[in-house]
Amino acid sequence: MMVPGANPMQYLQQAAAYQQQAAALAGRGPYGQHGQQPQQVANQARLANVTLKSLPFYEHHGALLQPSSLLAKGTGRFQEAQFTFVLTVQQANDIASNRDIRATTKVNYLHQVQLRFCPLDTTKEQGDEFPPSICVQVNGKMCPLPNPIPTNKPNVEPKRPPKPIDLTPLCKLSPTLPNTVNVKWAADQGKGWVIAIYLVEKLTSEQLLERLVQKGTRQSEFTRELIKKKLNDEGDEIATTNLKVTVACPLGKMRMSNPCRPTTCDHLQCFDASLFLQMNERKPTWQCPVCDSPALYQNLMVDGYFQEVIKAKELPEEENEIILNQDGSWHPVPKDDSEEVKKKEEKKDENSAMVDLSDDEGVSSGAVAGASAVASAPTEIECIDIE
Repeated sequence: MMVPGANPMQYLQQAAAYQQQAAALAGRGPYGQHGQQPQQVANQARLANVTLKSLPFYEHHGALLQPSSLLAKGTGRFQEAQFTFVLTVQQANDIASNRDIRATTKVNYLHQVQLRFCPLDTTKEQGDEFPPSICVQVNGKMCPLPNPIPTNKPNVEPKRPPKPIDLTPLCKLSPTLPNTVNVKWAADQGKGWVIAIYLVEKLTSEQLLERLVQKGTRQSEFTRELIKKKLNDEGDEIATTNLKVTVACPLGKMRMSNPCRPTTCDHLQCFDASLFLQMNERKPTWQCPVCDSPALYQNLMVDGYFQEVIKAKELPEEENEIILNQDGSWHPVPKDDSEEVKKKEEKKDENSAMVDLSDDEGVSSGAVAGASAVASAPTEIECIDIE
């Protein structure tokens, strides 16, 4: 805090000197500009050659703590490690000046300090996973973690949902003050763990959709050739001359606006990109809703062929099913005339039945009683005297 009446330039010089001193303690050079790697100060871990899976809803802006091993000391079950990082001036300003100021009770930072854990495995990309009995403190304050998911398996500790943790509300957003992260966990026999801290920018499904559209569409000719290949495959025992697909999204059952599918899937059926991204924003599974295969964001592409179909005047607004032909063309599903006639006849019969019922109901009770009386009255017999 600057003393009133003090020289602002002197204050900035002191802050810069402190930054250079902290950098020297960390074995690094002076702080760089935005985008360069920040300094790491006296951490109780060694770097791990582990790659964490990218998170589409978080844009990476730099590593505050490179992926590092959680080192166990001694043979005790419960272990503890401490890590320290310092923000640069630009990073602190980016976080403080990019906040969600909508009327909510909680302050949401668009630029976040993100904490991630994963298993120590260098053979492939690792997804988020918490060590057992994990406990995290940031600058002496307890960090909220996702609640463990209950399990019915005996002798199995409930696991927390795999997701990154936003440390921003607990951090000191100052280039002159270091942030300390204390981690406690239970050592797992034969399994190591990794911690990493990143500076990220939170994205929305609308932003991801905009980027997906800007990436461009898959040419319609590609899908047309794929249709030809599927419908003219000589290897199939059963010959297929056409194929019925729908332009309604399998997720929302409504007509798609941005039909897409992963480049890793070989089926023709698409799904709506907007709805798919919204669902993954709430619960990221990144699974194809058509075949349940992985549908990673970086593999998604808007399909130009089905985009043309949706915009075509030949497709009625109330019709979502189309027929794909062997030559790669398409046409709406034809309406069966015989079924239409049958429906009209059934409707006519129903109306006739309703008229007959109304006529019966319209008979007065007096007339019914009179008819009943006539039916039940004994026939008069005229007697003739033959004498």
